[in-house]
Amino acid sequence: MTGETNLATLLKNMTPVLNEGDYVYCTVSSVPSIDTADILGLFKETEGFTIILKKEIADQLQLEYSYVAAWITLTIYSSLAATGLTAAFATALAQEGISCNVVAAYYHDHIFVAKEDADKTMVALRKLSL
Repeated sequence: MTGETNLATLLKNMTPVLNEGDYVYCTVSSVPSIDTADILGLFKETEGFTIILKKEIADQLQLEYSYVAAWITLTIYSSLAATGLTAAFATALAQEGISCNVVAAYYHDHIFVAKEDADKTMVALRKLSL
């Protein structure tokens, strides 16, 4: 499937969905002890592996974290080659004083915001798509 590249179409049809649960970013030196089915996101950095997990899984594994996030998925199929989408929603959220962490996956863009900003973020994203 070819993802959408037209910015106007992406913004109009991005349809944000707030996923259930609390999510955290943790860092570990290796991942073999963590069930890959529990890992939402994984990125290897020089210092170690950054993993995104449900908060309750991180708690069970006794992993440290300092940021509890809400996870929002933009349901439009966006192309990895599309330009401007991240800048548009990041700017809209910044204007509302909302920090966001973005994961661009193959089919969708995913936004992580502080848990307490979830509802405010959904309002801002919906306004952006009008």
